[in-house]
Amino acid sequence: QVQLVESGGGLVQAGGSLRLSCAASGRTFSSLAMGWFRQAPGKERDFVAGISRSGGGVTNYADSVKGRFTISRDSAKNTLYLLLNNLKLEDTAVYYCAAKNGSTLGSHPDEYDYWGLGTQVTVSS
Repeated sequence: QVQLVESGGGLVQAGGSLRLSCAASGRTFSSLAMGWFRQAPGKERDFVAGISRSGGGVTNYADSVKGRFTISRDSAKNTLYLLLNNLKLEDTAVYYCAAKNGSTLGSHPDEYDYWGLGTQVTVSS
């Protein structure tokens, strides 16, 4: 089992920045591929960014966040990060951290085995 706890969400003005964190426990963090998803009210849970297990160094992003968001991981701290820059109103959502067994990246929620409870990001004008 893997436990994931997100933090760092909040209210920010358009154009601002936030850094989300996801603390992992219960299994060897470095062996898991990780991802961030988001879900706005009334919408499906969408892929935001993914990162391969430690040592792989491969990342992928949704087109809507490329060039603005950066995913990273710190295996010494068992923590996943998502840096959100130049935030837009449409980035408002609950952001979820997810982990998957295996080394390959995933961009669909069904590919992930473990989920956090989410952290709210609200972007205001």
